[in-house]
Amino acid sequence: MKLSEHWTLEELVFSSTAIRFGIDNTPPPEAIENLKLLVNHSLEPLRVVAGVPLHCDSGYRCPQLNSKVGGIRDSQHLLGQAADIVPPPGVSVEELFELAARNVAFDQLIQEGTWVHISYRASCRGEMLGATFDANGKAHYTPRFIDKA
Repeated sequence: MKLSEHWTLEELVFSSTAIRFGIDNTPPPEAIENLKLLVNHSLEPLRVVAGVPLHCDSGYRCPQLNSKVGGIRDSQHLLGQAADIVPPPGVSVEELFELAARNVAFDQLIQEGTWVHISYRASCRGEMLGATFDANGKAHYTPRFIDKA
């Protein structure tokens, strides 16, 4: 199902982990509506300003999949409100983060490892965070500030 010019529902629900463990990651109707909002307000505008295809590494996650990948219990991925975007070749995670911060609407924008987490909901906080990982792989988040000029 095409959600916008450059994004499909299939790519926002695909999960190699779900396939590997036989998990049905089909989103309920409410999550599909949230994914449409995420695409139209955040992902499609980011794709347009980036000028190159973007890859969603993790979008919607059913509860079983979220648990399997170590997602937090109240993850916006569970609601279809978040996607982890991997930068295209030649673009750093920092560059993708800054491009999103300056050009698209978001609830949360997090620079995490090799991807950028972007979420959208009706009442957006505009929160920007950076993640660092300790020796056990646990993420620690700190506020980020980007000059939007």
